[in-house]
Amino acid sequence: MNSDIQSKVSTAEDGLNRHLINIIHWHFSPDTGTPYWLNWANEHSVNPLKEVTCFTDIVRIFPNFRDELLREVDHQLFIPKPYRGKPFKLFETGGTTGMPKQRMSWEDHLTDYTEFSETLDDRYFPRHANWLMLGPTGPRRLRLSIEHLANIRGGSCYFVDLDPRWVKKLIANHQSDQVKAYKQHVVEQAVALIKNRDISCLFSTPLLLEALGERISIPGSGIKGVFCGGTTMTPQNVRFIIEEVLENKTRFVPTYGNTLMGLACSLPLEVEDHYSITYWPPQPRAVLRIVNPDKSDDCVGYGDYGRVELTTLTKEFFMPRFLERDEAIRRPPCRQFPWDGVGDVRPFASQTTSVIEGVY
Repeated sequence: MNSDIQSKVSTAEDGLNRHLINIIHWHFSPDTGTPYWLNWANEHSVNPLKEVTCFTDIVRIFPNFRDELLREVDHQLFIPKPYRGKPFKLFETGGTTGMPKQRMSWEDHLTDYTEFSETLDDRYFPRHANWLMLGPTGPRRLRLSIEHLANIRGGSCYFVDLDPRWVKKLIANHQSDQVKAYKQHVVEQAVALIKNRDISCLFSTPLLLEALGERISIPGSGIKGVFCGGTTMTPQNVRFIIEEVLENKTRFVPTYGNTLMGLACSLPLEVEDHYSITYWPPQPRAVLRIVNPDKSDDCVGYGDYGRVELTTLTKEFFMPRFLERDEAIRRPPCRQFPWDGVGDVRPFASQTTSVIEGVY
C-alpha cells in the first residue's frame, strides 16, 4: 500500500473512531439511549460509554448480533429516546416464510441514497431524467429509496409490482413454469413503461435486467445508466451484462446493499479488474469485515474468502457484528474508498448448499 493511500486509511480510521464514539454515546446514554441497548449493557455489566474508544473495542465487547432479534423483539425497544413518538417508515427484509426481519427508518434510507447519488456520473444518470424501478416493491425500502434518488436528481420514478417472496416460494416448490410466467409478467410491465414513457435511468436486479434485454435493446430504448443490485454477479455474469445485455453502451453501476446496511458502492470496472466487482461500504455509517466463518472475531487475509460481517452505526440504528448470509473476498482499501472492500460476493456456503435467490 503506497504512502498516499496509507495516509488516507489512517484519516478514515480516525474518522470512524470519532463517529463510533458519538454513536455509542447516543445509544447508551440515559438521555438519548435505545431501550434494548441500555438493557443489554445492564444485563451484561458492560459500560460502552467508557469501554468503547475505537472500532476494535466493538469486536472485543459485542457478540454477533442475532437477526432473530429483529423478528422477535418489540421494535419499540429499538427506538432511541429522541425518536419516540415520531412516525417512522417500516422496512422488511427476508420473510419468505414466517415473520420477516424489520427495521424502522426516519431519515437513514434517504441519507443513504442522497450520498449514493453523488457517486453517479451525470453523463449516464442525467439530472432531471426519469427512472424506472424494476425490482422488489412492497415493504422493502427500495420502493421509497429509488424514488427519492430519482427525485433529488430532478426526475420522477416509474414502478412495476414485484413480490420476490412469491417467486422464492415457486422456486422452492419446483414450479419453474410459474416462475417463468411471473418473470415474463414483470418484464412486460417494464417494456410497456419504457416504450411509452421518457425513461433514461433504470434500477434492476441482474436476472430481471437479463430478461429485459431479451425483449428490447436497452441502450436502443434510451436507457443511459443502469443501477443494479441483488443476486450474485460472477465475473462471467458481469461481462455478459456489460457486453451483451447493455451492448457496451449503457453504463453499468453494480451495488451491494440491504435494508440493514445501506449501499456499498463500486468503482467503474477497469481492464485489470477482469470483470470482478469490489464494493466499499458507506463508512463510517456502516462497516464491513470479512471474517473467519469459524471464528468471527478474526478477519481473513486480503485476497481470501470469508463471511461478510456488518456493523451499522447511525443514530437511528446500532447493530454490531451481524453475520450476513454472504461471503466475499477481502479487498484492500483504495484511494477513493480508504477502507476494506468486499469482492465477488456470493451466498454463504453456496459451494456446498443450494441457495434460493429468486429475482434478487
